[in-house]
Amino acid sequence: MTALPTGLTAGTWNLDPTHTDASFTVRHAGISKVRGTVAVTSGALTVGEDLESSAVSVTLDPSTVTTGDANRDGHLKSGDFFDVETFGEWTFVSTAIRTDGDKHVVVGDLTIHGVTREVELETEFNGTAVDPFGNTRAGFEATVTISRKDFGLTWNAALEAGGVLVADKVRIDLDVSAIKA
Repeated sequence: MTALPTGLTAGTWNLDPTHTDASFTVRHAGISKVRGTVAVTSGALTVGEDLESSAVSVTLDPSTVTTGDANRDGHLKSGDFFDVETFGEWTFVSTAIRTDGDKHVVVGDLTIHGVTREVELETEFNGTAVDPFGNTRAGFEATVTISRKDFGLTWNAALEAGGVLVADKVRIDLDVSAIKA
């Protein structure tokens, strides 16, 4: 049994979508990176008496993807990539939480584009605070790198000099604020 981090108490902590960000980074044309965000629409952290008995669930909306370029965003939402008309929701549901030194690893099932794969989020607890409205908040950061091909996201274009337009590896970063219910 791993004790809860200081300040994190047992119970339900609801993710605050207005203060929670999901971002991604992928190499473009082998020479630069494209960054974007996807809205987190809901989620909860159910904290048990210890970390092992705790759980996380999150829902994201791929139709909100934004990269700063409307044409690229439209392409990402199309059938070539996310196909938001068919797959209008992404989810993550934890299956285990373990400690790895100073970090915590949240293991769970990530579903993107109708495909579910197990991933391990390296997670850091940033502490708790009471906001000006009396809400007790907990902050977390998490990161994972996935293969987009593992989720059926295979569209690409060959480059004249060799290589491809969109890399396979995608880094996902989460910055989470949760409010004690």
